[in-house]
Parts: sequence; C-alpha cells; structure tokens
Amino acid sequence: MDTLSAFVTLLFVMDPLGNIPVFLAILKDVDPQRRQRILARELLIALVVLLLFLWCGGAVLDFLGLRQESISIAGAIILFLIALRMIFPSPHGIMGALPEGEPFIVPLAIPMVAGPSALAISMLLVTSNPGRMLDWTLALVGAWAAAAATLMCAPLLLRALGARGLIAVERLMGMILVMISVQMFFQGVQQFLGPVAG
Repeated sequence: MDTLSAFVTLLFVMDPLGNIPVFLAILKDVDPQRRQRILARELLIALVVLLLFLWCGGAVLDFLGLRQESISIAGAIILFLIALRMIFPSPHGIMGALPEGEPFIVPLAIPMVAGPSALAISMLLVTSNPGRMLDWTLALVGAWAAAAATLMCAPLLLRALGARGLIAVERLMGMILVMISVQMFFQGVQQFLGPVAG
C-alpha cells in the first residue's frame, strides 16, 4: 500500500461525512461558543490515540506474538463489519443510542474518529512496512486533518448536502470500504498460506 492509498483508506474509515449527524446530535445541547472548543479537543485526543497506535502498536503486537497476517485478516473483518453498518445502518446509527451530557473522549474521539478499524489499519501499515514510518505518519495526519476539517464544518456541510446527500455519500464510502476490506482479507490469507504452501 502506498501513502495515498493509506490516506484514502484511513479517511474513509474515519467516515467524517457519516459522523456529521452524530456529532451534531451529541453537541446540540452544548453552548454554540463552547461547541467548537469541545470538537477541537476531541479531535486532538483522537489524533494522539491514533499516533500512539501507529508508533507503539507494532511493539505491542510483537510482545503478544501476533503475526502480520493475523492483523491483516482481523483488520479486514472489522473494516468489513463497519462498512456493512455504513451501508445498512441501524435505526440509531452506527454508534447506537447517543449518550447524554457533554462528551469527553467517548464517543466523539473514540470510537467515532479513532475507531477500531482506523487503529487496526494503523498497526497494519507499520507491520507491513516498518521502514516507512514517515509515510504512514503523513497519511494518518493527513486523513485526520481532512476528517477534522469536515467535522468542524459540519453545520455548513449538512445544509449544503442535506441529510439525504450525506446518507448517499456514506453508502458510497461503505461500498468502497467493503472492497478494500475484501482485498485486505485476501492479502492476509495469501500471506498466511504462502509459507504453508511452500
């Protein structure tokens, strides 16, 4: 996977357009002057978590003795399930019922932005090619920045695209993620069966 592919995959997994209605619903009772500060705080927390998994996740996986093929297959399964929820959402959305009160870390930072698929893909990038940490960091920070800019402009985008437009874009992103997850799964299976076949 090259840097651009990693950027696109991470951005789709973060699903900023699909998260707009959830972010707006969670922050609807918050004072408008404080809303942007809360959103910025949650986005920064998500970035810190993503970078921790990118830079330290490989060491944890080595400590646990997990192979790259296992991470690839597990990441593909998680990504596939998230994509299916994007295409066929539940009545309460991907995250279920929304919590009350001002959010802190959960659910905006984790798992809305720094979700299981984004964390798994971050670790997969490192284990697949540890020598390209700068590329993976650029892809991750770029995807986070694009998602952050989208979410900071959530009210404007909702007015521009409308609820139906956001739903249509999310369905399209879900379809693309399904294809990416299937490719990841087959790559993991191929890497696992390579030594066995040999």
